[in-house]
Amino acid sequence: MKLYYLPISTYSQKALIALNEKELSFEPEIVALGNEEARQKYRDIYPIGKVPLLVLDNGHMIPESTIIVEYANQVSDKGPDLIPGDADNRRQVRFRDRMMDLYLNDSVSSLFFESRKPQAEQNQNLIDKSREKIDVMFGYMDSELAERTWLMGDDFTMADCAAAAPLFYAQELHPFGDKSNLAHYARRLFERPSYQSVLAEALPMLEKMRAQH
Repeated sequence: MKLYYLPISTYSQKALIALNEKELSFEPEIVALGNEEARQKYRDIYPIGKVPLLVLDNGHMIPESTIIVEYANQVSDKGPDLIPGDADNRRQVRFRDRMMDLYLNDSVSSLFFESRKPQAEQNQNLIDKSREKIDVMFGYMDSELAERTWLMGDDFTMADCAAAAPLFYAQELHPFGDKSNLAHYARRLFERPSYQSVLAEALPMLEKMRAQH
């Protein structure tokens, strides 16, 4: 199978973490979304043009990071069960995954892209709303993690796959402040081998972007 992705993309990183955790091999295909020709070539494969996209050997396409994580968890019994437990526990994993994506990841991504614009072109209303959502999420997560190793307790799950990348970017864009439980959790995430390999690929690209900014 082949994974179309961008190393600095938060949703790509979420899928990569899961594939690493489940020890699944795949053919990597980096999509240079900033290049018009490459972007159009990718749209010929997947018209929506978003990454990540997992394409199976039979040609079946699996888009969207959460669905890729669910697929990886279904087909491999290696590593942790990323959506474990009974029906109620699995619902809670999916709820936290949605929280991480919709309120943390998307808000951090908005800050990232706005920060790369000239100040006069930045959308201050979007920045303010994004920071407000991040503060709410930081408070929620810090409270949840008071007596937990991972977002669901002792088990590393899909929710943690979703939290890693936005928390890594947030360190500079919107620091954790006095949220010590969150800071310790983030450190555990960043040190996890499945994310270390993701960072090793993403950091050179991020440094290049910083140098150009």
